[in-house]
Amino acid sequence: MARYRDAVCRLCRREGMKLYLKGDRCYTDKCAITKRNVPPGQHGASRKKLSNYGIQLREKQKAKRFYGVLETQFRNYFELADKQAGRTGDNLLRILETRLDNVIYRLGFAASRPEARQLVVHGHFTINGKKVDVPSFLVKVGDDIAVKEKSAKSDKFKALAENFNGTVPNWLSVNVEKLEAKVVALPAREDIDLPIAENLIVELYSR
Repeated sequence: MARYRDAVCRLCRREGMKLYLKGDRCYTDKCAITKRNVPPGQHGASRKKLSNYGIQLREKQKAKRFYGVLETQFRNYFELADKQAGRTGDNLLRILETRLDNVIYRLGFAASRPEARQLVVHGHFTINGKKVDVPSFLVKVGDDIAVKEKSAKSDKFKALAENFNGTVPNWLSVNVEKLEAKVVALPAREDIDLPIAENLIVELYSR
């Protein structure tokens, strides 16, 4: 399974903003953006102004890095979004939001999307009673998501149930005590709080 394996703090510095890839660390003074908010590399601090293409490219890269998706899969998502009715940019973000790893993060079951991805890969969750260990699995309206009974007995999930203080988006519902959740709707654009200009991504792929 292909995934980015280098230092994730470099990604935040390259995009010039927090991508929240390291959970609680991103909220401390140890955050790379707080310590050194310049692009990585020897000449990072002196890079020139971006062209229109460069601006569009950076927006695509930012979206990929928020969701932990590599190029081929991201392009496949765009092509799927382009075939659906409605605005392609909104469709693209909706597809990305309904990835299982992102849903686990949105539910507050993980501190970051990379952690959520790891939890999914390790087989801690079920969808409609069946174990799913594929982070890119796309959930649908009506799907029931739950922590496996064996996993729910672990210290991590016990602590989560006892100290949960997350905010769950409107398109999801959660029962923290039972470590269960349900997809009650598809996310609308206003439900997605990420600073992504999806129109620039559409323009990039339409060149």
